[in-house]
Amino acid sequence: MPLTYFKRFRMEIDLGELPFSEPPLPEGYSLIPWSLDQLQDHAEAKYLSFCSEVDAIVFPCLGEREGCRRLMGEISQKQTFLPMATWLLRYESPYSRKWENCGTVQGICDRRSQGSIQNLGITPLHRNRNLGTCLMYRALDGFRASGLKRATLEVTAQNSGAIRLYERLGFATVRTVYKAVELAYS
Repeated sequence: MPLTYFKRFRMEIDLGELPFSEPPLPEGYSLIPWSLDQLQDHAEAKYLSFCSEVDAIVFPCLGEREGCRRLMGEISQKQTFLPMATWLLRYESPYSRKWENCGTVQGICDRRSQGSIQNLGITPLHRNRNLGTCLMYRALDGFRASGLKRATLEVTAQNSGAIRLYERLGFATVRTVYKAVELAYS
């Protein structure tokens, strides 16, 4: 199989003074704190957020429902998992009164005692509504409440929308890394 490399940026933010405040959620949306009984909801939101994106090529588990469920299970079982930095975003239609999971973020404490965003995803139909900012604020606030001073994340360089969001929120690129990926051609 051919091997290719994806450029990724490691970004960091100082949690001492977040350069933004929590924006209000648009009508119909709610943020749900972590609960183990919602693991499947997080996994489905993660799958729908990433399955058609470049990150599903870089990390194939993001392109599979079972892969996302397994990943959520692994993240939530880590000793360094931070429930206070893990949130689910829901939308309830005012017309049908049905709800859907449309976003997720998970946080852990990394080896350097920094908060680490694992996956922040918004499903395609709910993007461009400031929802990523809302999720990120809750995750960063969870890191601060846990006594952490800095937070990090990695983002694929081709994901320009996410990079703009992170830079707008105050994240700065501190390193460029390359992820090797074997591509399977049919």
